[in-house]
Amino acid sequence: MLERLRTHCQALVEKWECELLEFNGEADHVHLLLSLNPKVAPSVFVNNLKTVTSRYIRKEFGEELKQYYWNKPVFWSRSYCIISYGGAPLSVIQQYIEQQEAPH
Repeated sequence: MLERLRTHCQALVEKWECELLEFNGEADHVHLLLSLNPKVAPSVFVNNLKTVTSRYIRKEFGEELKQYYWNKPVFWSRSYCIISYGGAPLSVIQQYIEQQEAPH
């Protein structure tokens, strides 16, 4: 599922003329390191990414996800965190994302 999510994210990033620098996930969240096009509003991008990937992942993995839905088939929570970096070297951010524990 994580690999399919990565594939969908990569396609969306390219569509928005941005760059996916790093991607990894854990059981309950993912980390994306992006280089966003300056014309792209981060909140608009995240909303689109969540909407589109949710539709694809629910379509592909609906049966597997049913056990995690409570009342509604919602793949993403409404929350997200966007952090711009400038103080830490890019390599440190990439290393942090690479070291996240992938779900088994």
